Parts: sequence; C-alpha cells; structure tokens
Amino acid sequence: MQTLRKSIQWQQNRTAYLFLLPWLLGFFCLTLGPMLGSFYLSLTKFNLLNAPRWLGFDNYAQIFSEDKLFYHSLAVTFQYVIWSVPLRLIFALLVAMALNKGIRALGVYRTVYYIPSLLGGSVAIAIVWRKIFDGDGLFNQALSWFGIKGPSWVAHPDYILYTIVTLSVWQFGSAMVIFLAGLKQVPADLYEASQVDGAGKVRQFFQITLPLLSPVIFFNLVMSIINSFQVFTPGYVIGDGRGGPVDSTLFYTLYLYLKGFSFFDMGYASALAWIMLVIIGILTAVVFITSKYWVFYGDGKDERG
Repeated sequence: MQTLRKSIQWQQNRTAYLFLLPWLLGFFCLTLGPMLGSFYLSLTKFNLLNAPRWLGFDNYAQIFSEDKLFYHSLAVTFQYVIWSVPLRLIFALLVAMALNKGIRALGVYRTVYYIPSLLGGSVAIAIVWRKIFDGDGLFNQALSWFGIKGPSWVAHPDYILYTIVTLSVWQFGSAMVIFLAGLKQVPADLYEASQVDGAGKVRQFFQITLPLLSPVIFFNLVMSIINSFQVFTPGYVIGDGRGGPVDSTLFYTLYLYLKGFSFFDMGYASALAWIMLVIIGILTAVVFITSKYWVFYGDGKDERG
C-alpha cells in the first residue's frame, strides 16, 4: 500500500513538474542565468570585444568614490520618481472614481483610457511628445490663445524633466483599471450607512474608500516605483539620446545604457545595474514594512493582524 501511494504521488509530482517545465526553463535560462552572468561581468573589465578581465569590486568602488554622473543620474531618477508616482496614482484614482459612477459604455471608456499605457513607452509617442512641447508645439500654441509665450519646454533644463513627468502621468491607464476593479469591491451599504450617520462625500472618501482601497493602492505604488526607476525611452528620445540638455534627463537607466553600449564598458554597466536592483529592492522593502501601518484588508485584519 505504501509503495502504491509513493507511485501515485510520484506520478502527480511528475505531472506538476511537466506543467511547470516551461516556466522553470524560462526562469533559469532567461532570468537567473543572465542575472548571474551580469553579476560576474560587474566584477570584470569587459568591452564586448575582448575577454572579461577580473577586477573584483573595483567597478563598485569607482562608482561610489569617483563617478559624479552616477550620483547625478540617481538624483534625476529620484526626482522623476517623486513627482511621477504620486501624480500618476492620484490621477488614476480620480479617473477610476469618475468611471465608477455607473456611466454607460464603461468598457469603451476603460479601453480608451488604457490605450496610453500601451503606447506611452514607445519611441513614436516620445517623438510626438517632444513635438507637442517644442517651442512652436501644440502646448505653446494653446498658451498663445491666452497671450502667454511659452519657452521650448524640451530644450530648457529646468522644464524638460517635467514634460517627461507629464508623459508618465498620461500613462495612468493600467493603475486606473486596477483602481476601478478595487472600487467595485467596496460594499455599497457602507456608503448608505454613512449617509444615514450624516457623513459627506469627503468623509466617505477618507474613512471608507481609501481604507478599503489601501491594498490596491499598495500594489499600484510598488509597481509604479519599480517601473518609474526603469524609465528609459522618454529620456533617450526627448533628451536627444544623451540625457540633455545639460544632463537634466540623464536617468539612471540611460546612464547605464550609455556606459554599456556607447562607451563599451559592459562590466561597469553591469555593476550599475546591480546597484539599481539593490536600490529598488530596498525601496520595495520599505514600502512592504510600512504597509502594516496603512494597509487595511476587508476581512477585518490589517497587516499587523
């Protein structure tokens, strides 16, 4: 009997591993393998033409002690994240709440608002965005109707980063769809009961909507932070491929790309990539740790429970 049980268990496990095999092959061959390879390269001098030459942790030491552009690109990226993440989440939540009013053809509106998230990371949209905010672009033409002469927003180092932030906010569709799904899970009787108690719309929002939506906010926040740190295409296209003007759009990923594929210092670029991985991991861990103080779950238990 015991032998028969082991045989059945082995057959069940074998079936499970067969179904998992495509994912396991993808993980080990396309994810874990390249990660380990990049970590090895981060410890070497490698220019894509010659064999890697072992350096140990010299690349990391040089990054932290001598590379001023490393700190500058990190500052530009943090500035972008600090502006883009809250604005995109707030805008996505406002649109989701507007669509949650039971309007007709909701699926059409949801699709229309989601399209920018699909197109926003493309080179074509970045080029269009650059044209819109150019000196004679559509944005300045609209300002001229009110007698305002705007600058070339993409040529001025004080403004170009915020045009890219605007592009990021425009890509609110994915977060909006998730917020909309979360709003539909909030029980309507809670709002009815609060109205009987005299609660207004503002009080309902802060005491009912936000607490019950906090798990969705938590998910969108984590994903937005990770995605924002990986911004590349807008900075490359709008910033003329070099993070211009005056390195004002030199995002961390763009600096990593330039080190690897313009200066052919792939070992140094790999070290930059691992540093970015650690930074994103630390920020994600901070969000997870602090979530126990503000994330509420509908089963009556928060993160502390």
